[in-house]
Order: sequence, then C-alpha cells, then structure tokens
Amino acid sequence: MAIETRTIDYQHNGVSLEGYMAFDNAGAEPRPAVMVAHAWGGRDEFAEQKARDLAALGYAGFALDMYGKGVRGNSKEENNALMTPLLEDRPLLQGRLEAALQTVRAQPQVDGARVGAIGFCFGGLCVLDLARIGADVLGVVSYHGLFHPPGNTEGKSIKSKILVCHGYDDPMAKPESMVELANELSAAGADWQINAYGGAMHSFTSPDANDPDFGTVYHEASDKRSWRSMQDFFSDLFN
Repeated sequence: MAIETRTIDYQHNGVSLEGYMAFDNAGAEPRPAVMVAHAWGGRDEFAEQKARDLAALGYAGFALDMYGKGVRGNSKEENNALMTPLLEDRPLLQGRLEAALQTVRAQPQVDGARVGAIGFCFGGLCVLDLARIGADVLGVVSYHGLFHPPGNTEGKSIKSKILVCHGYDDPMAKPESMVELANELSAAGADWQINAYGGAMHSFTSPDANDPDFGTVYHEASDKRSWRSMQDFFSDLFN
C-alpha cells in the first residue's frame, strides 16, 4: 500500500479553492470518497492528515477548502474573521460545499455514487448543512460541530445518514443545543445518532487543543472512540 496525495484546484463564485486528496494507489477501481471539512482556521495539516488516515482505510480522502487557495487564519481573531461571513451567509457556505462535492465526485479514483463527509468544529456545521440541503452524500459525521440551523432548510427531508460525535462539556454547543439538533433531525426524517462523550470539551480530537478557558481541550479517549464510531458508520454505509 502506498498513499498518493495531490492538490486539486477548483472554483466557486469566482473564488479559487484548493482541495487535498489522498488515496491508496495500489488499486485501480474507484473507491468511496470521504470529504473532510476543516475547522475555523482553514484547510490545514490536521485536515490533510485526516484525509490520509481515510486513505489508509481504503477511501479517497478529500480535504476541502472553504476559504480560498492558501487562505489560512493564524489567530482566534483571524479564524473568526474567516468563518463569520460564511456563518452569516449559509447559502454561500452551502454552495461552496456543493462545489467541493462536485469536484471530488469527478475524480477518476472516486466512486461518485458513494461519497460521505466528516467535519471538525466549523467543519462539523458544514457537513450537517450538506445533509440539511439534501446534497448527494450518503452520510456525514460531525465532530464537535456547531449545531445552529441555517434558516433556509425548514421543511426539507434529510436523506443522508448522520453521526454526531459531541463533547458533552462543549461550551460552544451545550447539551440543550444537542437536543434541539436531535429534534430538528427527527422532524426532517433523518436516520441520525448522537454520541455524547462525558468530560470532553470542544476540539476534543485535536492533540494541540489545550485552552480550557476557551473551552478547547484534547480528550484522548473520546478522540479514539469517535474515530472508531466513524469507521463503523462508513463501513455500514458503503458496503
């Protein structure tokens, strides 16, 4: 097995974007793809590593780009400035996700009928929006994501299966918002599950997270448990 990686340029609304794809080049047959939606700082090494980890599981991993080619935040203030315009314009956010989906489905290594997505923090909100708008993805996994609904999907049915991996002590998405999300997904007829991890805060999958005052702390047990849950989720979904 050898993991091959490459960057892929694509466009949305005149914005140049750059995805990062990883796949095992040992096989010639198209394989399922799993998109990776990055956190608020932009497409970074963490997202790219997740793409490579997914490739090692036999998928094509695709770390998408929500901000623009080479656009990254280097502080909380810069990250927030990048994320906020998309949070305030959810149709724009959703269109950018659709552009990434179209790009990954067009790759020769990808079975376009079998695509899923995972996302972290801001990216968790992104993949939930993919499901909310009825995008052609079989399932999505939100890791310590933000839950507030977009406001433009009421009354729509959700066809994608959904797994939410959530830190119960996350100050950015408190337990009551988790219940509100569950009610929203049930009303949309979704096949959903929520795993809530006791003692885990926001960013529990990020080894570099160590800011309890801000609410972002790595939690190794929850990181491992949630990754195993994701593997089971996609194994059921794609087989």
